Amino acid sequence: MNQRCNWMDPMAITRNLSPGKRLTARACLSSLAIAGLLLTNSLATAADPSQYLSSNGQHRLFNGAMPPGVIAATRQMAGPGGTAAMGVQAPYYQPVQIRGPQGVRFALPQMGAFQDPQPGLMAGLLVGQVYRFQISGIRGAEGAELFPTLEMVDRTYPPPGLATQYPIIVTIDEEDLQAALDGQLVTRVIYLEDPQTAVPLAQEPTTNSDVGGETPIDVSQFQDPLQVADRLGRVVAILRIGSLAPPRSPELAPQFFFGYPTWAPIFKPES
Repeated sequence: MNQRCNWMDPMAITRNLSPGKRLTARACLSSLAIAGLLLTNSLATAADPSQYLSSNGQHRLFNGAMPPGVIAATRQMAGPGGTAAMGVQAPYYQPVQIRGPQGVRFALPQMGAFQDPQPGLMAGLLVGQVYRFQISGIRGAEGAELFPTLEMVDRTYPPPGLATQYPIIVTIDEEDLQAALDGQLVTRVIYLEDPQTAVPLAQEPTTNSDVGGETPIDVSQFQDPLQVADRLGRVVAILRIGSLAPPRSPELAPQFFFGYPTWAPIFKPES
């Protein structure tokens, strides 16, 4: 049996890329493009209804092509365990750490303005909300900024007093950043491994101290990254990195920033 606890080992499993200048064996079409391709094929050939069911024969309610916020809001309304009868979940600030390559900095918005950017940003994010944050200091792209979204789908359940010691880690690497700068959409699904099926091997840290030891699993253009994550464990967050920038009109800013959901700063202890 795997000895790791599923509340302390979140890992990113997908790097789903939309069509762009760079197309490699690891690059994928966006979910929206995939849906269009499947629709075209279905018009030509009648499909077996069972193809649209999951492995256990149930219809899938969610997919990776849904707009940011839909999955988290629905999951929040379902309550603990995903059962509607359990009621709405109580507000919870899930500790999250966002890490990237050396020199890259991150910032969250507050009161309509971004806070001071910092590497290895840590904060408590409300489960059920979508956060738009800023990425700057990208190597080889001086002055460029990206504004990804992080959708908080679920939370972890660490022992009392250890929540900030075991945050959900969201790792963004140079390939993600370059793909977004090239106009592609990068989707990462972060999940907690199922302790009954996970490989019982400890993850070693990488040589880059700013990037965690987790290794993303790149899915093919015919796979839904959310469905792959569901098979491997419990989804806790969805990261989407594109090339959108904040609107110039102040009236559109609240919509772009998903209403500026509140967040709680987490200060690192001085060494």
